[in-house]
Amino acid sequence: MSDLVIRRGRVVTRTGVINADVAISDGTIAAVGPNLASAPEEIDANGLHVLPGGIDSHVHFNEPGHTDWETIATGSASLAAGGYSAFVDMPLNSLPVTINGDAFDQKLAAARASSMVDFGLWGGLVPGNVDRLEELHVRGVLGFKAFMCPSGLDEFPGSDERTLREGMRRIAALGSILLLHAEDPETVEALSRKAIASGKTRARDFIRSRPPGAELDAISRAISIAGETRCAIHIVHVSTADGIHLIREAQTRGVDVTGETCPHYLLYTEEDIDRLGALGKCAPPFRTAEDREELWALLAMGSLHMVVSDHSPSSPDLKRGDDFFKLWGGIAGCQSTRQLLLEGAHRRSIDVGVIAAATATNVARRFGLARKGEIGVGFDADLWLADLAHESVIQREELLYKHPFSAHEGQPIRGRTVRTLVRGRAVFADGRAVAGSQGRMLRATR
Repeated sequence: MSDLVIRRGRVVTRTGVINADVAISDGTIAAVGPNLASAPEEIDANGLHVLPGGIDSHVHFNEPGHTDWETIATGSASLAAGGYSAFVDMPLNSLPVTINGDAFDQKLAAARASSMVDFGLWGGLVPGNVDRLEELHVRGVLGFKAFMCPSGLDEFPGSDERTLREGMRRIAALGSILLLHAEDPETVEALSRKAIASGKTRARDFIRSRPPGAELDAISRAISIAGETRCAIHIVHVSTADGIHLIREAQTRGVDVTGETCPHYLLYTEEDIDRLGALGKCAPPFRTAEDREELWALLAMGSLHMVVSDHSPSSPDLKRGDDFFKLWGGIAGCQSTRQLLLEGAHRRSIDVGVIAAATATNVARRFGLARKGEIGVGFDADLWLADLAHESVIQREELLYKHPFSAHEGQPIRGRTVRTLVRGRAVFADGRAVAGSQGRMLRATR
């Protein structure tokens, strides 16, 4: 007998949306189909969609060291409210940065103590730590992250080509993957210096200092090194359609490369920075309306496989000032990713299964998260029960971040979270996070 049956939902599976029950036993999906046998606990999902729990593989929860910006507790509660059952935390924006075993141990302890959902950790590749990659790998990082340009943090410097090449060889030997922030450092630094020296430090000046060509040049160089070293790579927060095209073309040549984009590149254009100001500062910056619509088209076609939040919060004071170059660059948004995407997909007649794949299934497959990201027998019972007929706008008072502000405030959204389950246990229900929920560490199986 199953422990729990979810009845009469519109279940979003890998092959389509079906009317079905979902039976859960010991945290695992035991059956999917009509009229399943009764269980001690049952949930009526009539009128609701049942999606696989989301996996946000690009968040900065800043703990330990910067809990004044965000904590794992508040960040994971925000994810649960938005239909997510797992995340992978980036190695920077916390102190210490996760570039050695001791730093990993500190972050793991923090996550085990307070994460409401399941979690994984990325390690960092920086100049001088190539010999520390194996100790991070043994501890269980899902992969590594490097910047091809300065990160803005002294503790996490950008990687020069020698570091990238040596790091990729080592990561390939470990059978792991390297995530890359791809912007050409020479272009960005030269244009930034010129703008600042000329007193041009407003939002549009910042955007002009990080042109699309800087991103495309870096993606091309990363692909070239990955091909030589046979290292699997993943380009984070791709902002242009041309960037996705470069990745797709490299795949046809046998390079093991994938990419992701973020909701802000699917929502905003460079014109929006005048309205959003510091709340909209990110790198790479917003692009053109043509890029935005082509990214949506690539997502609909299945050529753009992954959408993640790049949730990068800060305290409000770091978003104040007249010099746009000095302001904190990051958008808080992990709670709203799926609802924003569902609204955009509805307007463009994109199937809900595309959004489920881009926010769960494809993430799990790329990063080796076994038993995650799908609704099927044998998978973890990570589920989002949502009313997709519900329309609203993002309101500050509903955000669960430590500092409840976001560039997305006022944006229309679709979908109301009725319940989020992690391995069959409710972590969000009745409009609130469930106290006492505790996530587990995820390891890659490749």
